[in-house]
Amino acid sequence: MKNIYPIILAAFLLASCGGEKKKNTIEKVLESNNLETIRIKRGEIVAQQQEIAEQLKQLDSKIAKLDTTKKVPLITTFKAKQTVFNHFLELQGSVSTKNNLLIFPEYSGILTRVYVKEGQKVSKGQILAKIDDGGMSQQLAQAQIQANLAKTTFERQERLWNQKIGSEIQYLQAKSSYEAQEQAVNQIQQQIKKTVVKAPFTGTIDDVITDQGSVVAAGQSQLMRIVNLDNMYIETDVPERYISNVTVNKNVEVEFPILGKTLDAKIRQAGNFINPANRTFKVEVAVPNKDKTIKPNLTAKLKINDYTNKEALLIPQSIISENAEGKQYIYVVKDKNENEEGVAERVIIETGKTQGDVIEVLKGINDGAEIIQEGARSVKNGQTVKVINQ
Repeated sequence: MKNIYPIILAAFLLASCGGEKKKNTIEKVLESNNLETIRIKRGEIVAQQQEIAEQLKQLDSKIAKLDTTKKVPLITTFKAKQTVFNHFLELQGSVSTKNNLLIFPEYSGILTRVYVKEGQKVSKGQILAKIDDGGMSQQLAQAQIQANLAKTTFERQERLWNQKIGSEIQYLQAKSSYEAQEQAVNQIQQQIKKTVVKAPFTGTIDDVITDQGSVVAAGQSQLMRIVNLDNMYIETDVPERYISNVTVNKNVEVEFPILGKTLDAKIRQAGNFINPANRTFKVEVAVPNKDKTIKPNLTAKLKINDYTNKEALLIPQSIISENAEGKQYIYVVKDKNENEEGVAERVIIETGKTQGDVIEVLKGINDGAEIIQEGARSVKNGQTVKVINQ
């Protein structure tokens, strides 16, 4: 080392002096305006340039042999370890309930009474409203009188018939008249029942749409909305390629961004019909709603567990590179010594599913392989590296 630097210095000084002379010579050659002379001078300079490059190469080679302080790239590593890998299919869905119903009247007339108000809790079968029956009550009373008379006539005719008194036709006529009157009474009673609006299930009156005193039409006028928030579920469309993985009882992580709430659920129903328009099938995810904060039509994000590998090898996606052939590769450390120095070796890998920042490695590495993390994109195959893991 002590002999090398004086040699370099002397060469530099000679080159400087020679450079000044060359400058004067070049100026004279250029002033000559002789093409052949200029070409000859250029050839001489090119030859000198090649000679200097060869000398520099020899000097660099000698320095590399004598310099004991090698510049080894510093890297960090981690060891591949088998772990359970759960892949989740991320979708968006909307909250629904089986018990969300608009109530329509079964009878046309004037809405004479509304017994409930918005926000009121009601029980199944509870009377919600009353529609004017248009005189049906009076018709029922008259029909009941006729039915009672027909019953009395039939009972008397029956006793006579049992005593072998009277004709059979008289007995049958009395029986037929009585049964017809009973049917008439029942029919009117059924019509009157339709004037009473009852709760189809236990729930809460969410909205009273039609005011008391309004004229309503059977099957057309919306009276009120009743909602039950106990039996809630999320419905979403799943692409058909997941039909064998997204099945009943699969775990689902449900997130409600608006509520800042996350809960665990399961798929309770998976559709068997593929929609030809968008090539999807429907699934239902049951949602517990004890605190009643989840409302119909609320947007939800779903993470459905569609794949699980109990012995997966996972690596960060950021350390993967790709060669000219489109194959993915990473670097591992081999032959590491006591000074934490080893050799970087390029390994071609095959990858599987991704989740967040990590990806599953299917082929190329084994459990326990030491993989380069920081510095993975700057090292070269076969290069000596130094591991500085903390």
